Amino acid sequence: MDALNSVVSMRHVHTSIPGRRWARIIPPILMACIISYMDRVNIGFAMPGGMSAELGINASMVGMAGGIFFLGYLFLQIPGGRLAVHGSGKKFIAWSLVSWAVISVLTGFVRSNTELLILRFLLGVAEGGMLPVVLTMVSNWFPDKERGRANALVILFVPIAGIVTAPLSGILIATLSWRYLFFIEGALSLVFLLVWWTFASDRPGDAKWISGAEREYILGELHAEQERARAQTARSASLRQVIADSVMWRLIGLNFFYQMGIYGYTLWLPTILKNLTHGSMAKVGLLAVLPYVGTMIGMLAISNLSDRLGKRKLFVAVPIAAFALCMFGSVRFQGSPWVSYAFLIGCGVCLQAAAGVFWTIPPRLFSAEVAGGARGVINALGNLGGFCGPYLVGVLIQKYDASIGVYSLAAALVLAGLIAATLPAKCDQ
Repeated sequence: MDALNSVVSMRHVHTSIPGRRWARIIPPILMACIISYMDRVNIGFAMPGGMSAELGINASMVGMAGGIFFLGYLFLQIPGGRLAVHGSGKKFIAWSLVSWAVISVLTGFVRSNTELLILRFLLGVAEGGMLPVVLTMVSNWFPDKERGRANALVILFVPIAGIVTAPLSGILIATLSWRYLFFIEGALSLVFLLVWWTFASDRPGDAKWISGAEREYILGELHAEQERARAQTARSASLRQVIADSVMWRLIGLNFFYQMGIYGYTLWLPTILKNLTHGSMAKVGLLAVLPYVGTMIGMLAISNLSDRLGKRKLFVAVPIAAFALCMFGSVRFQGSPWVSYAFLIGCGVCLQAAAGVFWTIPPRLFSAEVAGGARGVINALGNLGGFCGPYLVGVLIQKYDASIGVYSLAAALVLAGLIAATLPAKCDQ
C-alpha cells in the first residue's frame, strides 16, 4: 500500500508541476516582454503617423532611428545573461521597466533627429539584457523536453505586442498624435512594475508558492538534464573559449540574418501597408493585426512539432526559408494588393516561428555555466541584424525603391536558412 501511495504521489507531482509552472512562471515574463516590445516597435507606427513629417525625417533616417536601438542593445547582453544565472533576473527587469518608462515618455517630447537617435540608443541599452535574462529564467524552470514550447510561449510577446500595438497606435495617432503614443505606452511600464514584482520568480529555490516535493521534482529534472549534457560531452569551456567556437559563430550569423528579416519587416510593415492601401493610420493599424495573429499560430505550431519530434535544425531552417519566400511574394505580386497582403500575412506566420526552437539549441551545445553568457553573445551580435535590416531598407528605398529594400530582406533570410542547415547533428540529440 505504501508503494502504491508513493506511485500515486509521484504521478500527482508529474502532472501538477507542469500545470503550475506554465500558469505561474510564463505570464509575468510574457507580459514584461510585451511591454518592452511595444516600446521598441511603436516608432514604426509613429513615423508614417506624422513623426517623419514633423521632424523632417527621410527614409534612411527612419531606418537609422529604427536600427540604432540595436547598437545600444549590445551593452547589457552578456551582463544580463550572467546576472540571471548567478544573481536575480527579477531585480534586473524591475529596474529595466523603470528605465523603459522614462525613455519612452521622453521620446514623446523629441524636437530633433539628434534627440530621437540618442533616446532610441538609450532604449536599446535599457532593453539589452531582457532576452538573455528571460530565457535563462525559463531554463531555470523548464527542462529541455518542454523548453521549446516554453520559449515559444515567452516569444509570443512579439505577436501579442503587435496585435495590441497596431490598433492602439493607429487609434492614438488618429485621435490624438504620435507623441501621445509614446506617453501612454511608456506609462504602461510603470503600471506593470507592481505586477512583475509580485508574481515573478527567478528559480524554484526562490518560490514560496510550490511544495517541497514539487521543488525537488523540478530541480531533479534540471540536474538530470545537466548530467546528460556532460555525458554527451557538452562544451563546458569558459565563455571566452565558447566565443572562439565556429559553431557559436554560425549561431550568431544565423541570428544576425534572421533578425535582419524580422526587424526589417516589423519596422517597415506599417509604411508598406500604408503605401499598399493608401488608407488612414487607423486602417493600417487594423490591417497590421492579422500578420501578428499568424505569428502566434506559426510559433505555437512549429515549437510543438519540434518538441514532439525532437528535431531542432529542421524547424529552424524551414520556417526561415518560408519567411524568405513570402517576403519575395509580397513584392512580386504588389500589383494585386490583396495577394500582396496575403503574402505579408504569410511573413507574419513565419516571423518568429523558428525563434522558440532556435533558443533551445545553445543549452544543447554549451554547459549551464556558460549558456547564459552564450545566449547574451548570440543575442547581442545577432541583433545587430536588427540595426542593419531597417537601415538597409531605408537606404535602398531612398536610392532605388521599396521593392529592392524588401528583396534584400528576403536574401538575408535565405542566408539564415542556409546557415541553419549547417548546424551540427548534436542540435537534434
